[in-house]
Amino acid sequence: MANIACVRCGETRGQMPFRPFPNELGRRAYDEICNVCWSEWLKLQQQLINHYGLNLRDERSKEFLFGQMEQFLFGTPTA
Repeated sequence: MANIACVRCGETRGQMPFRPFPNELGRRAYDEICNVCWSEWLKLQQQLINHYGLNLRDERSKEFLFGQMEQFLFGTPTA
């Protein structure tokens, strides 16, 4: 596993083992986010799914999660 300079935490840490999504956000996360910060996101993602009762087969639920992920990992506003 390669080390990367994570844009979220500013540390040089191990890269996540695989690209999480086959889209631009997935590529960006793989290239710029360390495995530790990705693990933190996965915990928060599960909390969001449970709290809001999200159905991941629903396109609006996926859009919501992608927006929350972008904000959490990169600090950018959601769409």
